Amino acid sequence: TREHILLARQVGVPKIVVFLNKCDLCPDEEILELVEMEVRELLSKYDFPGDDTPIIRGSALKALDGDAHYVAQVNELIKTLDSYIEDPVREVDK
Repeated sequence: TREHILLARQVGVPKIVVFLNKCDLCPDEEILELVEMEVRELLSKYDFPGDDTPIIRGSALKALDGDAHYVAQVNELIKTLDSYIEDPVREVDK
């Protein structure tokens, strides 16, 4: 995670949406909250808006298996990407 955030910052990615995967493997809500808090701190450390960055919890594997709850989380990820990340402006004069 740290490497992904650092790389995104280094290449000039302006905004990030975080998907915490494999949440189905952690039944303890407090641990998930702690992980989310640590991710937010990392985002802030690398000059992303840690408190405002969308973080969606889910399980990609469970979504692929058709679990309705996790399919809904992936759909939330898609909607968040569409609303939070602006379309890049293409340079047409090159």
